[in-house]
Amino acid sequence: MADVAGRIGLEVPEDLRRHKGWLGHVAEWVLGADAGSKPAPDFEGIGVELKTVPIDAAGKPLESTYVCLATSTNLHDRTWETSLVRKKLAHVMWLPVVAQPGIPLAERRFARALIAELDPADEAILQSDWAEIVELIKLGMVEAITGSTGELLQLRPKAASGRVRVDGIGEDGFAVPTRPRAFYLRTHYTRQLFARHFALPSR
Repeated sequence: MADVAGRIGLEVPEDLRRHKGWLGHVAEWVLGADAGSKPAPDFEGIGVELKTVPIDAAGKPLESTYVCLATSTNLHDRTWETSLVRKKLAHVMWLPVVAQPGIPLAERRFARALIAELDPADEAILQSDWAEIVELIKLGMVEAITGSTGELLQLRPKAASGRVRVDGIGEDGFAVPTRPRAFYLRTHYTRQLFARHFALPSR
C-alpha cells in the first residue's frame, strides 16, 4: 500500500478507524474509476464495479462487502432488474487485500484481482433477498429488518454517527426519521465466490 499510495502522492494513514473506505478510494484512483458519486458502477463506461475485499493469508474474506445505500431514490418503483444493487453487482472487479491483523496498513498488499459476472444461481438468491428487504422497507417495517434477514444480501445501518437520521417510510406511509441504511454482501457470498475461482476452501 505504501508503494501504491506514494505513486499518487498520498500518505498512508496509521489505521482505518478514521479513514473508512481509504483502500477502495486508492484503488479507484489508481485504476481510473470514473463514476464518482453517481448511482452507477465505478467504471461507468464499461459497466464494471470495483470492490476491495480484506482477506487473511489463506484468502478468506474478513468482513462483509458494502454494495450501495438504500435510499428512497434507489428503491422507488424499482424492479430487481433496474435496481442499483443489480447494476453494481452485474460485473465486478474483486480486488482482495491481504489485511489480517498484525499487518500494518502501509505493508498490506493487493492480491490477484478477479473480474466476474454475476452467477445466475447467486443472482436468484440475491434477487429474493432484495425483494424481501425492499418489501419490508416499503411497508414501513425497516426496524424489523435484522442481521439475519437475507441469505446473501443484508441491510445494515451506515452512518458516521448513530445520531444521523434520514427520512424513511413509517407504517402509516408517512415519512419518519430513521438511521441511514445500506446493502451489504455477506462474507459467506465472497468466500464462496473466491473459493470457486481461486480453488480456496469455501468454509
